[in-house]
Amino acid sequence: MPSVSHCVVTPEEAGQKLFQYLSRRLGKDVPKSLLMRLVRTGQVRVDGRRAKPFDRLRVGQTVRIPPVRLDEPEKPNDETQACDERLFLPILYQSNGVLAINKPAGLPVQPGTGWTDCVAARLAVMFPEAPFQPTPAHRLDRDTSGVLLAGTSYEGLRRLQEMFRFGGIGKDYLAVAKGRVDAPAHLVDALGKAGPVGRERVVVGAGKRAEAELMPLRPGKNFSLVLVRLLTGRTHQIRVQLASRGHPLLGDMKYGGGGGPLHLHAWRITLPEVTVSVLPDWEGDMAVSEDDLTPF
Repeated sequence: MPSVSHCVVTPEEAGQKLFQYLSRRLGKDVPKSLLMRLVRTGQVRVDGRRAKPFDRLRVGQTVRIPPVRLDEPEKPNDETQACDERLFLPILYQSNGVLAINKPAGLPVQPGTGWTDCVAARLAVMFPEAPFQPTPAHRLDRDTSGVLLAGTSYEGLRRLQEMFRFGGIGKDYLAVAKGRVDAPAHLVDALGKAGPVGRERVVVGAGKRAEAELMPLRPGKNFSLVLVRLLTGRTHQIRVQLASRGHPLLGDMKYGGGGGPLHLHAWRITLPEVTVSVLPDWEGDMAVSEDDLTPF
């Protein structure tokens, strides 16, 4: 029979609203309506007193959490655990509430229809005892690889999200574009969505401003390696801006780049305190080396 828990708010958890704290502690399977009822009926208390769902918690406060019936998760056997470890994501940087991992192509950031394996789920397996579950602070398309940032504390997550929203983070991508790209360009477009629900495409026209800098690295007759520095962060921005100029990305079937793996990689993210980068694992003529990136 579950018992009452008395949990001390850690520095990583501080700053969250009580409702968020309970949701993270008890899991997403617990209905929001139940969490609200537990708080409003006084079954959840903070430092022995009744609290409101949206009160913010401070370091060192004690939260009384009543027993909540949850199905016990099946304990993984050794074989399952070994499989989980093989799925761990490479860590590029971890400090001061920030975690950077190398996301492989083909892995979505969040679960969705038909997808349960994702970055968020793998982080939960990698950090089962973390006081604050590492949470992705932004998204990369499922088929885009490279640097992805997560917050390992509530304050770290909030800071990253604010920088992505209002500026303060440098984002450099590598891509293989069809055709010859041999001149730098400043790309400015208005991007919006069109098409039926579930099959939307991003198109150039009315919509939000999308801005980027395009720099050729290795021009070729049929394909060119390029660096794109994002100045905004719109859905499918690089894919659409290059495709609209006659240079769809290799492997981008949605926007005219043909089949095969998508050649789009988040190479480098620059924060005020650190720059994190990782080369793509492309092979053959598409392989990228540090020499290609020396000027940058």
